[in-house]
This record gives sequence, C-alpha cells and structure tokens, in this order.
Amino acid sequence: MTLQIELNGVNKYYGAFHALKNIDLAIKKGSFVALVGPSGCGKSTLLRSLAGLEKISAGELKIAGDLMTNVPPRKRDVAMVFQSYALYPHMTVEENLTYSLRIRGINKSEARKAAEDVATTTGLMPLLKRYPRELSGGQRQRVAMSRAIIRNPKAFLFDEPLSNLDASLRVHMRKEIRLLHDRLKATSVYVTHDQIEAMTMADHVVVMRDGVIEQQGHPLALYDKPANRFVAGFIGSPAMNFIPAQVSADGAQLHLAFGERRETFGLTTHLEPSRKLLVGLRPENLSLVPVGEGDFDIVIALVESTGSSTYVTTITEPELTIVVSGGRAMRSGDRMGLKIDPMSVHLFDLDSGRRLPSTF
Repeated sequence: MTLQIELNGVNKYYGAFHALKNIDLAIKKGSFVALVGPSGCGKSTLLRSLAGLEKISAGELKIAGDLMTNVPPRKRDVAMVFQSYALYPHMTVEENLTYSLRIRGINKSEARKAAEDVATTTGLMPLLKRYPRELSGGQRQRVAMSRAIIRNPKAFLFDEPLSNLDASLRVHMRKEIRLLHDRLKATSVYVTHDQIEAMTMADHVVVMRDGVIEQQGHPLALYDKPANRFVAGFIGSPAMNFIPAQVSADGAQLHLAFGERRETFGLTTHLEPSRKLLVGLRPENLSLVPVGEGDFDIVIALVESTGSSTYVTTITEPELTIVVSGGRAMRSGDRMGLKIDPMSVHLFDLDSGRRLPSTF
C-alpha cells in the first residue's frame, strides 16, 4: 500500500483554542477520502493544513513520502478547489486554466494544448473563450476543478465545493467529481458537512468532532458499526433513533423507556444487571404493522411522503422516526403496531456513548 498523505500527531492551536487534537491519518495513493462532521469540527482546518494555508502547531505531515510540515503552499504540489470557485473574473476560461502553467514558464502553445486536453475531459471546450460571469454555477465549478487538474498535482483538496449549487446540480456534480477522480486515478481529500455526499462519493470517510477523529473507515462500516453514539447519529439519513434503556436485575432482559411506558425485550446473552444504556434504532429498520401485531403500539404524529418513501414521526417520548417504502395511506392520529428487527439494534453505553456488542 502506497501512502500519498500521512499525518502523525498533528495539532493546531489558535491561541488557547485547540482546533486539531493529535490527528493521525494515512491516505492511500489514488483513494477518495471525505472529511465530514458538523460546523466547527476541524475538517476545513485539517484540509487547509494539508494545503499549507494553515501552519500546524505540532506533529508531522508527509505528502508522497516527503516531509511537508514547514514547506510553503506553492511547493507542496497540491491543488485546492474552493467553495467560492476563486476564478479570475478578468480572464477567460482558457486563461484561468493556463495561468498556473504560464507563471511556471510553460510556453503559450503548450499551455493552450494542456487547456484543450483538460477541457475535453471536463466538457469545457465550447466555453474556453467565455468569462466567469458568463457561466452558470456548475460551469464555474467545473472550471475550478479543471484548473486544479491541469497542474497534475500529488493530491486534490476539495473544500465544500458544491455548497453554492442547487440540490439537483449538486447530485450531478458529485457524480462528475467521482468519475473524474476515477479517470485520473487521483488522490482526493474532500471536505463536506453533508454526510450523504461523504457516503456516496468516498472510499474512506473520516468523521470529526471538536478537532478529534471519532471514527474512520469504509462508509458502510461506519453505517453498520458506528463506534459511538455521535457517529451513529451523524451517519445515516434520517438520523438514528435513540431510546433510554436499562438491563433487568437478572441481566436477561432489556427495558426500553417511552416516557412512562416500559417495553421489554429478551437478551440472548446476559449484560451487567441494572446497567443503563441507549438503544439505537435506524428509521429504515423499523416496521409498521397492524395494531397488536408488533412489539408495541404507537400513535402517528406526522406523515411526510416523498413518493418513493414515507417518513413517519410518532407520538412517543422520545419521538421516533420511521421510514417505509412507497406511499402509505396513513395520517396523523392513526394507531399502529411497531416491529423492531432485533438484528438491527445498536446498544450504546449511556455515559461514554461507546457502542457495545449487540446481544439480541
């Protein structure tokens, strides 16, 4: 396995504020890695540290095997694509693409040939003589990506590049970015707050919170086996349901708390008697059945249909979200049974939030 980017014990301080805390991250050559997390988690700071736009306070950074900790941005041979496109408004598309080549002394004809090659790959050939103001948001983002591609860098760094686009164009552009990545066999690091983007685009997802990597791995590994409550609640849409629970005095049963109600489930192996837990239930793993045929009954508070799926919110404490396929003839106030698939239940320690082995 060839590593293209390595971070060992990386820390970043802004005065007394500890923005990145002992970050260890190894990125394989040719992989697509997504950094994801809520606002302020440190993902953009980490990306900017890779680019050299932020100086790390401690630790070691290598790119393509070379130590880059104190190397200035222009000598790191990485290309960054920004949310704001960062195009030169007074230059045509072709001039934007060739600018980095021209300042490196490459002659005009070679630069023009390189621009045409990249424009053919990214579908910009008809737009080479236009100015940024004459382009749509998607076209501008394509120019920004093409400007990065023409440099043939050691890594592409994307800082929330699709945030300014409308929903349908974002879906289209994330396909384009992934296809370009595969075609170029590039190494890409992609920052987003949108976990759907991270799950659908990346080979490897890094979930961050408060400057710490909470978990990293293949997208489905994070979905199926979240390391803790935070990752479980962040990965997956709609978010996982969490229900307070307590192990029975004999350790053989689990009591789920719905306000004043208690629902009991048997355990296949014993847990620590009287231990308090959180039960995690993904909305898509819950089923609505006729009253009396489920594990317990619920009352529907809200029904939201998207056509292909229906989201149901229950009148419970805590409230539950349930996803059922297709359109269903349900409405607020209906009483139904709720069935839980025991194999899909996640257990978390109440105090630490750490995931526990399922014992259903």
